[in-house]
Amino acid sequence: MAQSKPQNVFAPWDDPNEVPLIRFRNVTKRFGTFTAIDSLDLDIYRKEFFALLGPSGCGKTTLMRMLAGFETPSEGKITVDDVDVGPIPPNKRPVNMMFQSYALFPHLTVEDNIAFGLKRSKMSRDEITARVTEMLRLTRLEKFARRKPHQISGGQRQRVALARSLAKAPKLLLLDEPLGALDRKLREETQFELKKIQAEVGITFVVVTHDQEEAMTLSSRIGVMNAGEIVQVGTPHEIYEQPHSRFVANFIGSVNCIEGRVTGREGGHLRIACPDLGAEVTVESGFEAGAGEKVALALRPEKIAMGRTARPGFENTVTGRVEEVAYMGNLTIFQLRTDSGARLRVTQSNTTRTDADVPRIGEVVQLQWTGAAGFVLGA
Repeated sequence: MAQSKPQNVFAPWDDPNEVPLIRFRNVTKRFGTFTAIDSLDLDIYRKEFFALLGPSGCGKTTLMRMLAGFETPSEGKITVDDVDVGPIPPNKRPVNMMFQSYALFPHLTVEDNIAFGLKRSKMSRDEITARVTEMLRLTRLEKFARRKPHQISGGQRQRVALARSLAKAPKLLLLDEPLGALDRKLREETQFELKKIQAEVGITFVVVTHDQEEAMTLSSRIGVMNAGEIVQVGTPHEIYEQPHSRFVANFIGSVNCIEGRVTGREGGHLRIACPDLGAEVTVESGFEAGAGEKVALALRPEKIAMGRTARPGFENTVTGRVEEVAYMGNLTIFQLRTDSGARLRVTQSNTTRTDADVPRIGEVVQLQWTGAAGFVLGA
């Protein structure tokens, strides 16, 4: 039985009384003989920060462009707030889109860029001034209101584009690789700013990205795409810890996949014989598989404990030799090979400033993990 979530956890997708803001129903998009989106169904809820994640060419940008109105579905229906948006032109939809290039007007000041769309509406001058002031406060740009885009930093230009997109209070904001133009450190800082702003305004955000870390940081849920299909939808935790396929497991983060065959089950644990490990391993799993069935044991690198001697408390232990070591600052990555030929990756957090206890290349170590550390994937 699934455990109920605490009441303060945002999870409208688990509430049968919640109605999705956005519905894709049997949506297909073809370009000539090429099918970019194939019979796709998807629900996105109010106030969600939803990420479409996948490799280049998987269809995520096409999906966003159909939602914005720049492409038309070949088949199926897209609704926003129970309204079929198919016949509605882009400028009439309750949707705004923020492009990776930001598309700011270079000759206008920051405040005039934000006010541009509002001046084309029926808002009064006082209402426009109040709205621009609120957007400047929200994005922390008050001090830069009179500057031109070339007089501010890349991160500040990103916030101007966001403020302009939010100024008309759309029901939905689409963000196409919104942080791609920023350097890594600024991108990491801006991710949290963007998440905070979205929570404050309460507008549904849908972001397209190929950056796994960005999707994990920003989103309430992630839709992983491959070859025009949504292959899994879930929270960042679910996508990372409970992937439904090898594609998702390999695309999100790093994973060790070891082939094996089921030898039996004891309660909630499967026993799997893994020739490349030279061992039979135990994994806590509800995966339905009979004796002799081919499966893969999947282990995230950080779930494996490594030491020069084996320690109690682990159901699984194999011996490996260190082949490569990469120091990354906050963690160290180890590439190891077992006596039976399996190549494993292990990561360890660098909790001290010394490396006296770090295994060296060529050392033989014990690799251990609990039955709950791994998960099982089908053949």
